[in-house]
Amino acid sequence: MRVFLPEWAPQEGVLMAFPTAATDWNYILEEAQLQYRRIIEAFTAEGINVILLCHDREEAAQCLSDCPQERIIYVTTDYNDTWTRDYGPLTVAKDDRLRALDFGFNGWGLKFASDKDNLVNLRLSEKYMILPETYRNERAFVLEGGSVETDGHGTILTTTRCLCSPNRNGGLNKREAEIRLQELLGASHVLFLDYGALEGDDTDSHIDTLARLAPGNTILFTGCRNVDDSHFEELLKMRAQLSLFRNAEGEAFNLVELPMPDPIFDENGDRLPATYANYLVTDNVIFMPTYAQPANDMLALQTVRIAFPDHKVVGIDCSTLIKQHGSLHCATMQIPVNLLNPAVYEQ
Repeated sequence: MRVFLPEWAPQEGVLMAFPTAATDWNYILEEAQLQYRRIIEAFTAEGINVILLCHDREEAAQCLSDCPQERIIYVTTDYNDTWTRDYGPLTVAKDDRLRALDFGFNGWGLKFASDKDNLVNLRLSEKYMILPETYRNERAFVLEGGSVETDGHGTILTTTRCLCSPNRNGGLNKREAEIRLQELLGASHVLFLDYGALEGDDTDSHIDTLARLAPGNTILFTGCRNVDDSHFEELLKMRAQLSLFRNAEGEAFNLVELPMPDPIFDENGDRLPATYANYLVTDNVIFMPTYAQPANDMLALQTVRIAFPDHKVVGIDCSTLIKQHGSLHCATMQIPVNLLNPAVYEQ
């Protein structure tokens, strides 16, 4: 039986990809590299290892020279862009061993180039970062890491707009998508959110922008209290649906509402999909995206502590990340303990 590991399972590092001129960050490359340095500095300061994909190791290492180098594993490979959450491996436990599942990635439903991103996990296996006996090619099924949340006990939370998108797997219905999650991730209880679209979201409503499972039968979700906000009605419907959800035992979830950041717009006046739900859970620390909005940022930090009282909560300014329509969780993929080849630490 397969068990999809939750984000709070013990970790040995976080997978990221360094911005280069060959990525969509090229128009603000220096700013983007400083953003990634800020994130990696925060991670390494808390003892988090970073497995960093890069096109040029020297370029990346020079930018990160102030970070403890023993905490960074540089992996030279090719990729289209830096959103490792959606093309990094999803980890399941099976027969007391971990399996790194390599799902298909097609640029969020054929919106962007993804030919190189789609091969990243295969390249990690070829480089023996992930051992061949651990790697599993599941690229016949398109599935992004940001589209699924699990409690580690068989429950998966996802969204209908994403998993049933016609440009991913031909437009599966809910039952067909549920069967695939059962087969591939060991899901025994699948919950589909039907509401929650955010302006500027290229992902077709990834769950990690809207609602996150947490220990103790808890869901943190993005709320909206401003009736004049364009998201108000959609997020109100989402909240109502969440209140009707039940866990595998038939119990209601504890719902914890995260604030909505004040609107952030790009240079063309289009709204960006900023959300505090896009946080990263590590062993002892929650890393929260912040957006230079002191009151909202502080409220979000305090709210997450409700669901993770034993974790330290660290805010990281993600004002640059959001310019490319993603945030902290989108730019990272946790790597559970014992997934990587131990020899990678000897390089």
